[in-house]
Amino acid sequence: MDTYDFIIVGAGSAGCVVAARLTETGRHKVLLLEAGPSDRRFWIQTPIGYGMSFYDPDVNWMYRTEAEPGLDGRTIYQPRGKVLGGSSSINAMVYSRGQAGDFEAWRALGNAGWGWPDVLAAYRRLEDHALGADAWHGAGGPLHVSTIAATAHPLTAAFIEAAAEAGLPRSADLNGGSIEGIGYYQLNTTVKGYRASAARAYLWPAQRRPNLNVETQALATKLLFEGRRAVGIVYERNGRTLEARAGREIILSGGAINTPQLLQLSGVGPADLLTSLGIAPVVDRRQVGAELQDHLCYDHVYRSRRPSLNQVLGPLLPRLRAGVEYMLRSTGPLSLSVNQGGGFVRTRPDLAEPNIQLYFSPLSYERAAPGVRALTKPDRFAGFTTSVSPCRPTSRGRVAIRSADPRQPPTIRANYLSTEHDTAELVEGARLLRRLAAAPSFRALIETEEKPGPAVDDDADLLADIRARSYSVFHPCGTCAMGPDPDRAVVDPRLRVHGLAGLRVIDASIFPTITSGNTNAPSIMVGEKGAALVLEETA
Repeated sequence: MDTYDFIIVGAGSAGCVVAARLTETGRHKVLLLEAGPSDRRFWIQTPIGYGMSFYDPDVNWMYRTEAEPGLDGRTIYQPRGKVLGGSSSINAMVYSRGQAGDFEAWRALGNAGWGWPDVLAAYRRLEDHALGADAWHGAGGPLHVSTIAATAHPLTAAFIEAAAEAGLPRSADLNGGSIEGIGYYQLNTTVKGYRASAARAYLWPAQRRPNLNVETQALATKLLFEGRRAVGIVYERNGRTLEARAGREIILSGGAINTPQLLQLSGVGPADLLTSLGIAPVVDRRQVGAELQDHLCYDHVYRSRRPSLNQVLGPLLPRLRAGVEYMLRSTGPLSLSVNQGGGFVRTRPDLAEPNIQLYFSPLSYERAAPGVRALTKPDRFAGFTTSVSPCRPTSRGRVAIRSADPRQPPTIRANYLSTEHDTAELVEGARLLRRLAAAPSFRALIETEEKPGPAVDDDADLLADIRARSYSVFHPCGTCAMGPDPDRAVVDPRLRVHGLAGLRVIDASIFPTITSGNTNAPSIMVGEKGAALVLEETA
């Protein structure tokens, strides 16, 4: 049995940050456990290669929800990274920090130190932004943020022009003083055209330090307690069951699915659930696994009169050309995400803040069935996709273990579209997509609307299509929510688990409410702030 100052469970978006920051001074000995393999794989480091990781069980937990009543009883796919870098190694790399109001809401819930000025300081500390340092951006930090206006597919410019014609504001910087407006997304890619995951940004440099031990293919199965203090971890690696002890703290960074799962397996969760599965409760915490939140997305697909990425990523010869360009210069479509344009807008003028996120992809495709490794098979015709995703859904779900066996996936009930607020906003979003399609720049570009098709027109038909075709954009959070009240939250504002000593959670599960937009940047920010909180208490 080895002893460390800190044990971190999960080398994902936040866990990589925590491991790097806690080992910088050399004063702390740290063990970082990751259930998956190394991220040093071609398709992980190649930005558009995330399609190859989408159904790869080697690097992806490939979770599915239970049947969702609000989505016609469908089970919804939930990919989660099982690799160094976690989901930052398999995501679409859009860098979006959320609205100032998201974090002011966190502070209003009693979470001192988590308002917008506080998190903006953390964002500026972590960023190496292509726009340089100013009041809104940082430079010289570990994580590179790229701008793509000069390299995006030409159809993206047509989307931005159509949005302006439809009365939506333009934005030259979707992470500026306000996120409202339509423009080019910023991406987590490096200057040299590789994926800028949390692993590449934080962990690769930290792995040279003698006080950090990173163990991959190490599945954490149970926390060890002495009374109500967490003192160690049991994990499986290479067919062996091992234990490690933490002199100071154990930090859970497994994400919104795996962190509550491990807590429940270890006796921290709803006592009735644990007892029914033969697990002795250490502490009854009904909120562990509760308040699951996620962003639901809905798209319209169009046949284009001009070439799209379909003609680049579909036929063999253009694919080979794109591959050669990337191998020689690390440029071209393989160096980008397919989510190239979008932004945040209000569907009604009376709203104080944007309530809808828009995406534009210069690509159309059929989604692969589960078990197939390739994410996309581009349509044979030129096509593109526009999508909407409500920023702050009010539906809430739950994650719960179904067995005392740590290798069994937990039940995930997202309860999508279980509130009138959420259904109304997606119908409004669908109407917005039609408004965009009617704008002159898009009207001249669109040959036909392939999905859902012009026959789907009234609100009832649109809602039926939303229930039949909408999908997660993979932003689960909130299952170990932060707050001062132990009856309503799992961790306090310093991310310590209520009622227990020596145990913290630092990942997206601590979000009290979901942030507007993509959640990877906020997860990395939580890693920065969480690590700072730990270091404050060990100075």
